[in-house]
Amino acid sequence: MQQPGGMPVPPPAPPDGGTSGYPLHLPPGGGVPAPTPAPGGAYPEAARAGVAVLLIGPAGAGKTTVARYWAERRPVPTAHISLDDVREWVRSGFADPRSGWDDRSEAQYRLARRTCGFAARNFLANGISCILDDAVFPDRPAIGLGGWKRHVGPGLIPIVLLPGLEVVLERNAARTGTRRLSSEEVATIHGRMAGWYGSGLPIIDNSRHDVATTARMLDDAVARSLSTPPAW
Repeated sequence: MQQPGGMPVPPPAPPDGGTSGYPLHLPPGGGVPAPTPAPGGAYPEAARAGVAVLLIGPAGAGKTTVARYWAERRPVPTAHISLDDVREWVRSGFADPRSGWDDRSEAQYRLARRTCGFAARNFLANGISCILDDAVFPDRPAIGLGGWKRHVGPGLIPIVLLPGLEVVLERNAARTGTRRLSSEEVATIHGRMAGWYGSGLPIIDNSRHDVATTARMLDDAVARSLSTPPAW
């Protein structure tokens, strides 16, 4: 079809400026709001669709495996956002953690966290829950939990996955590529993670539990945090 003068008639614009016809809502930047319990302490069921969970733990704790399993089996749409996956988007110039920690490593970790936070807000703005996983240290609150809170919002629910050292070392030894760290580094990270005890955050020791059982424990921890948000 042509307009007078031989110019083609442009096709109608898709809704919301997209190309698929499916509405996409980008968040204004505030992120998920802090949860507000209903009278009597019961958390509104409808609000569960907007849950955002940060699963914290050392290398070898099983964060990524548990987070993926949990996200796949929720009754509402849920995304899994892995910090390690996003870090590895950098191909040339990737700061390999096995080579030690330096300014470049720090910069790439911070960039990955901001990218994950932006993705989480986009999912939440479109009614999709999310779970993120990261090794956040309790002795670096401004960079760790503080950074995630800025990126995602005050309603983020942090939960710690912390099995025993022997279990973490065994699981790390079975890893390959850049995600396998030295035993000494894993032991150091695990020791720093012990600082989460006494923090008030929910802690799951999955040393003797399979993935399915750990995911059920995660469900319970999320439900408790929604009813009584931890102070952090």
